[in-house]
Amino acid sequence: MSSTVQGHCDPAFAGVREVFERNFAEGRELGAAVAVYAGDRKVVDLFGGVADRRTGREWLPDTPCFGFSCTKAVTATAALLLAERGAYDVDGPVTDWWPEFGAGGKEGATAAHLLSHQVGLPAFARPVSAEEAADAPARAAELAAQEPEWTPGEAHGYHALTYGWLAGEIVRRHSGRTVGAFVRDEFAGGLDLWIGAPDDVIERAAKLSAGRRVTSKDAKNGNGNAPSGDAAGPATDAPSQGADAPRTGGDGNLLERLAGAYSDPQSLLNRALNSPHPGKGGYNNPVVLRAGWPAAGMLASASGFAGFYRDLVAGRIVRPETLREAIRPRVAGPDRTMLVDTSFGLGFMRPAITFFTPQAGKESAFGHTGAGGSIGLGDADAGLAVAYLPNLMGDQLSGDLRAYRLVEAAYAALG
Repeated sequence: MSSTVQGHCDPAFAGVREVFERNFAEGRELGAAVAVYAGDRKVVDLFGGVADRRTGREWLPDTPCFGFSCTKAVTATAALLLAERGAYDVDGPVTDWWPEFGAGGKEGATAAHLLSHQVGLPAFARPVSAEEAADAPARAAELAAQEPEWTPGEAHGYHALTYGWLAGEIVRRHSGRTVGAFVRDEFAGGLDLWIGAPDDVIERAAKLSAGRRVTSKDAKNGNGNAPSGDAAGPATDAPSQGADAPRTGGDGNLLERLAGAYSDPQSLLNRALNSPHPGKGGYNNPVVLRAGWPAAGMLASASGFAGFYRDLVAGRIVRPETLREAIRPRVAGPDRTMLVDTSFGLGFMRPAITFFTPQAGKESAFGHTGAGGSIGLGDADAGLAVAYLPNLMGDQLSGDLRAYRLVEAAYAALG
């Protein structure tokens, strides 16, 4: 494997290239890509390493990579576009267009509650398989029949996977299309971005690998000794807490509480992250990639994903006023699922421990992170769009700050 970084970088954004190259040099990457737009100008389009640890297949400029929960921002945008067109009222009752959803004490739920993790359905009541998860209408109906963990609107908790079938039902019921089809038809047809990918895209996609630093043997041979977790199993969007990670307000018991939640199969965190289970091959499983789970099912190249944020920031997908309302924080504070403070607008993360941004973006940055280190970020005030997609997953409790440092360098380049 050659870890030489390839691609284009405007000299003014050389700091982004330096960070990206350092990530490879320090063994933090297997394969990855980063793209940055300043306005409509693509100022960074870099890639490097290998797309498949086992075969040594090189990462190419258009290599798609799984984006985990970065998908949520794309799904939310589809739902917001339909609201903008008058298909439904974001702050109106869900039962106006989904009568069955009122079961179990959810009659007061609004579409805004679905889009901002407030509806109280962060986990299925039973284990769900990857094959079952491919049936979006059935999974939405199952959630509609469940009793919520809390009264909708009275708290928030990250809906790691169920979010897709809740927000996705907005799209399906008001457009007659899956999220993936709507996204391709309406605003991503010219981008390397899929929620539910065809087989030819899946075949050339990067293969996820469980987190361990890349050794000199990997660098020399390209396929090294694949770790036992090379299939990259169940996702986590929990915050990184490594030595260089942002701190959590001095709560000395946070790591213990997180570790306890991870080890308890009945904890809300564990149930939210691990059902549906991706099955054999983890999130490399073609069953998952074809289905395009609307909360965590996107395949995209970094350039294509950054192009989505470029168009969103420029007002080419939804109107600027729609975006401003969507990124207005609807919730901020203790998260029932994640056990840390989080902040969400209508589908978009806002700066918090789970969406750590430089000071320059504290007021205006929005987007979404994904398990393993990926990020998509937009900033309309700065005219900035950033996408970073790696296939070496960071550890859930001791991850690094690869994405943060790239974003930090991008903001620094803007001056």
